[in-house]
Amino acid sequence: MLADALIWHRLQFAFTITFHYLFPVLTMGLALFIVVMKALALRTGDARWDDAARFWIRIFGINFAVGVVTGIPMEFQFGTNWARLSRYAGPVIGQTLALEGIFAFFLESSFLALLVWGEKRLSRMAHFASAVALFVGSWLSAYFIISTSAFMHHPVGYAVGPDQNLQIVDLGAVLLNPWALLQFAHNQAASVATASFVVAAVGAWYLLRNEHTDFARRCLTLGVGFGFVASLVVAFPTGDLQAKAVARHKPAALAAMEGRFESGPRAGITLIGQPNVAARRLDNPITVPGMLSFLAFGTFQGNVAGLNEFPESDWPDNIELLYYAFHIMAGLGTLMIGLMGLAALALLTRRLFTSRALLWALALAFPFPYIAVTTGWMTAELGRQPWVVYGLLRTADASSQMVHGGTALFTLIGFMGIDFLIGLAFLWLVARELSAGPSAHPHGTTAPEAAHG
Repeated sequence: MLADALIWHRLQFAFTITFHYLFPVLTMGLALFIVVMKALALRTGDARWDDAARFWIRIFGINFAVGVVTGIPMEFQFGTNWARLSRYAGPVIGQTLALEGIFAFFLESSFLALLVWGEKRLSRMAHFASAVALFVGSWLSAYFIISTSAFMHHPVGYAVGPDQNLQIVDLGAVLLNPWALLQFAHNQAASVATASFVVAAVGAWYLLRNEHTDFARRCLTLGVGFGFVASLVVAFPTGDLQAKAVARHKPAALAAMEGRFESGPRAGITLIGQPNVAARRLDNPITVPGMLSFLAFGTFQGNVAGLNEFPESDWPDNIELLYYAFHIMAGLGTLMIGLMGLAALALLTRRLFTSRALLWALALAFPFPYIAVTTGWMTAELGRQPWVVYGLLRTADASSQMVHGGTALFTLIGFMGIDFLIGLAFLWLVARELSAGPSAHPHGTTAPEAAHG
């Protein structure tokens, strides 16, 4: 019965965190774009950059509000669904989560209020400073949360106390965990790539409709430029360094990600194949010889361990899902680099704004980074299994014993229904802003003030 309840606990947390992260992954990247637009407005004196920033501040605000609402249930789930995890590791992970709430979240929310409602009351420089503070707050928030995740992947700076629960002995080690630094760099590059695709998609859509053409060209220029660079950085060096870290510290996860059961040098990267766990083989594989050894160890002769070297009890518990999540992430990442590379070339040769094929491709490609980010996090979390705190606490020993499967399933259904309604409201609000366009409100007038007038 406890095993059945564990499945629903895991599904509930997976659903709530996946739906929630669709919103902050955009706001973190948009925070950088808003700073850049406000800086361009200050440097050039061109008020049209202020208009562009004002439009994306409104989109940021909608995403931020929905992200806050959808993130609240996760905090309660640590106590309701994962009480044994909270008791065991709470003295460590509770510190980083508290730092996020006390410092980063309030910094972000306070300066968002100044950006949205304070433009007429602040000088241009003060409004720009508010945008910088918003950016710092959103990225600092991400770092504290990623530090929490990194500890669960690669525990450092802790000791086991007399009560057999974890205690912090070095907060600096926890905050500067090498795993956190790598994960943060990779995650933030992915958030900038996500925002770039969204900004470029909006610009492409307006240009295809011959609406707000000056705004559209500005969005395309920034979106494509940042998107190409960010998509490259997601793959190299940040993705490459994370792959090497996984190879060193989680060899079983790396083997499962590639559906690799046998060990050996010159291990190839699998382009296509189907993992057959029962038979312990990869069916119908198409591989690039030596590339996995090179990516993992920097040499084509590197010996990559297969799953057969590890006890089955230490294998990731859903190898098929892990394998496909990793390959979807990698495949979409490659497509994103290719598309943004073509768009950047067209931008340099002054053909982007007139190429309807490329504009349609950019307008329709905005889901790519969302899917890639989601499958990327699935890869990270499924690869950590069967541990919730790697090497210290197994997932099967972390859930709440007093919450049975029926209760977990009931609340999961409730969250799905609520989030469906929230999603509809979000889409309606964003569609309304897109329909209104960047000139929806007079210069220096916020949405609430315009509505009041």
